[in-house]
Amino acid sequence: MQGWLEKEVADLQLRAKNIRRLIIQMLAKAGSGHPGGSLSATDLVTCLYFGHLPSGEPIFRHDPKNPYWPERDRFHMSKGHCCPLWYAILAECGYFSKEELWSLRKLGSILQGHPDRRTPGVDVASGSLGQGLSVALGMSLAGKIDKKNYRVYVLLGDGEIQEGNIWEAAMASSHYRCDNLTAIVDYNRYQIDGRVDEIMNLEPLVEKWRAFGWYVIEIDGHNIPQILEAYKTVREIKEKPQLILAHTVKGKGVSFMENVVDFHGRAPTKEEEIRALKELE
Repeated sequence: MQGWLEKEVADLQLRAKNIRRLIIQMLAKAGSGHPGGSLSATDLVTCLYFGHLPSGEPIFRHDPKNPYWPERDRFHMSKGHCCPLWYAILAECGYFSKEELWSLRKLGSILQGHPDRRTPGVDVASGSLGQGLSVALGMSLAGKIDKKNYRVYVLLGDGEIQEGNIWEAAMASSHYRCDNLTAIVDYNRYQIDGRVDEIMNLEPLVEKWRAFGWYVIEIDGHNIPQILEAYKTVREIKEKPQLILAHTVKGKGVSFMENVVDFHGRAPTKEEEIRALKELE
């Protein structure tokens, strides 16, 4: 690990742990939601929003005081049920008060069970699985047409990419040489009904994306230096969209949630919240 990364890696690890604590607290208070995939993708999205390149430039250009700044980079959470992760990060960035987090899923809240444009920092509603890559492709093409220099990042679930719409968008992204587009697959191997490989096996996944004309990077989605290096590398790729295939653990960070399919869509009880927060101290 390069010396300049050491402090940042430690800071990002601590920040990710705090984000996981917020996810647990939000879901326990709401009494519903999706902890498993929120926790598995925490390191990936934390590094995107708070990480820096070796030059010191932020990986993700955005302005919480001006959420619709035309030159901003775009992020779309295609697996919208994992929005507690996104909301926690947006609050940490300053898009809205952390007090809003405790209104998750309440009637009239700006933080609904799937993201929509009521939430500062959210460009497009999501939640109908399989549509997010098409949304990101549209943003990518708009940037090229308008001669904007922004990048587009989209987070996909592994169960989600069983959807046919994903592969239509993958084909089009390559056809139009959308090198300003990066897709991130949270490959935690579980979906709502069980193990992904038992429901609709995705393998050989790297070869499939490459066959569709994408530049593919395969990483440990909980290894901060690997994540940062992947975000650095994708910016250097020309003429191709990029895929970061991140191997993750469902429910990462909370031992009794890890690789337990029940926690795909079940909020922790009060007792489970206490246990989880203790582990995340």
